[in-house]
Amino acid sequence: MKTATALVLATFTLLSSGKKFRWCTLSDLEQRKCAELSKALLAVLPLATINSFARVSCIRAHNTHDCIDKIRVNKADAASLDAGDVYSAVKMYGLTVVAKEIYKEGSCVFAVAIARKGNLDIQKLRGVQSCHNGARWTSGWNILLGFLLARNDLFWDKEQPLSQVISGYFNASCIPGIGVTSPQLCALCQGQKSYVRDKNHFCETSGNEPFYDSEGAFRCLKSGAADVAFLDHLEIMNATESDQEEYELLCPDGTTAELRAYSTCNLGRGPGHAIISRHNFQKITKKFLTLIQHLFGQKGKQKARFELFSSAPFRGKNLLFRDATQHLQLLEDQAEIAHILGLDYVALLKGLGHEGSSLDNSVVRWCCISHAELRKCEEWALSIKSDPLVCVQATSMTNCIEMIKSNEADAVTLDATHAYIAGKCGLVPVAVECYGKECGPGTGRTEKLIRFTDGALSPIYAIAVAKKNAKHVNVHNLGGRRSCHSHLYSPGGWLLLSRYTVGALENDAENCDISSAYQSYFWKSCMPGAVGNLCKVCIGDDETEMPKASSRCAANHNERYYGNMGALRCLVGNPSGRSFGDVAFLEHYNLLQNIERKSGNQSGP
Repeated sequence: MKTATALVLATFTLLSSGKKFRWCTLSDLEQRKCAELSKALLAVLPLATINSFARVSCIRAHNTHDCIDKIRVNKADAASLDAGDVYSAVKMYGLTVVAKEIYKEGSCVFAVAIARKGNLDIQKLRGVQSCHNGARWTSGWNILLGFLLARNDLFWDKEQPLSQVISGYFNASCIPGIGVTSPQLCALCQGQKSYVRDKNHFCETSGNEPFYDSEGAFRCLKSGAADVAFLDHLEIMNATESDQEEYELLCPDGTTAELRAYSTCNLGRGPGHAIISRHNFQKITKKFLTLIQHLFGQKGKQKARFELFSSAPFRGKNLLFRDATQHLQLLEDQAEIAHILGLDYVALLKGLGHEGSSLDNSVVRWCCISHAELRKCEEWALSIKSDPLVCVQATSMTNCIEMIKSNEADAVTLDATHAYIAGKCGLVPVAVECYGKECGPGTGRTEKLIRFTDGALSPIYAIAVAKKNAKHVNVHNLGGRRSCHSHLYSPGGWLLLSRYTVGALENDAENCDISSAYQSYFWKSCMPGAVGNLCKVCIGDDETEMPKASSRCAANHNERYYGNMGALRCLVGNPSGRSFGDVAFLEHYNLLQNIERKSGNQSGP
């Protein structure tokens, strides 16, 4: 008893710095269990250490990949994850494995395929509908794909994404976490869709996707959505009599077996869940795991108060740890991932190209630069039937570049100048807007997007527009006039016109600050995103929720004179006939349509 007390006290001493130990959770039920663990710890602490003990804090994550990222950036400290995600966390994000869950059969799980009795055999999977516990997970993806490739049921030349091959193999699937590049593999999922990131749970690796994890994959099969489910054996260890009567295992030799025969009828065996943390926090994490296991584990001294490896009191399954866990096995520092997960398993992952997989590809986060653009994005997101899309608010194209660079957004439409800036920041173009026929110059609206290849950029023309009755205004006498520009750094409204304007001042092209030169060249202007007299003509927008002063000269649609249409508004003026500009600089596309819109509605669209 003295030894046990010493162990607990030593652990408390290590954790008594005042910093909370932060466990990453993936569902509301898991959050509840975590909160109860925190209460139980405080209830059983020795009085001498209550004031100094760091309470457990429960950090709610959007999905398993978000957990990994939160641990990486020091917003959480630990989580128990499938071995596939553990491998990604170590190899791609520099985290470390501190412990493994140990089950009845050890630390491994059997990958099993389950179907309704008499409906299917393993040799007739092509074209069926399938549910899997998770993308790049041990039993629902890695071992399954290794099995299909070894039997030559799948043909993969490795130039093609593996998810695309699987999408062609199954008719439709739910593989939580697979990502938006393969919508067919999310087609059967039931999670809520939303254009708001924190409310979008469709095809996610979290408890808010009903068909997530092995429990969810089995639920998917039971619901009638799929013909076969791929999961680990822990879900069926204690199968009910009803499940035994209705479902069976599909064996590699084409036969079938009862659900409890998983040790002899399976697709292969691989590592189960493991606990990850940061390298600089692994000792504290191990001490914490030692403590909670000593108190609340299978043989815990305080098990009557709280059961670490049971989720039944919270009406859930596998919360914090798998319910089948017997105990946690702590690992040595600096242990090789190949030895932790097994050499054969790691070789399989490398063969499947697992190291190149992205951890945050379950949705596309589209960057919007104004309230109007956000509304359009939201309508777009709600109309999409398969690919999940969420809309992220930014203040300008430059801000969007920063957000994509810092992994807060995924995509945005940029003009050529901003695309050049994005390229200097390490971003890459994936598609281009196509104007008119065959991506040649056209007067119509954007007709389509095409994949980006060298030389595929559709040309634009920078034009200067003035009113017909302004006979005295020409390209050679623009100095000292009022000017309207689409926005700062735009090709037509900022860059290309410099050769006819500030270039006339004989500025040194190598050292010229174009924006500063425009300040001296024009009398006053509206160039959204600029400063000084280049903003004097701008008016902001009364229709936005933000104060008008905040929207004035903003590099987004919250400024009424932003963009090509905005520059035209600035030139035409208000319904009373008052003009705010002598000349407008913009791009050629949509010019005629914009003029027609202005003619039909003087107040603008």
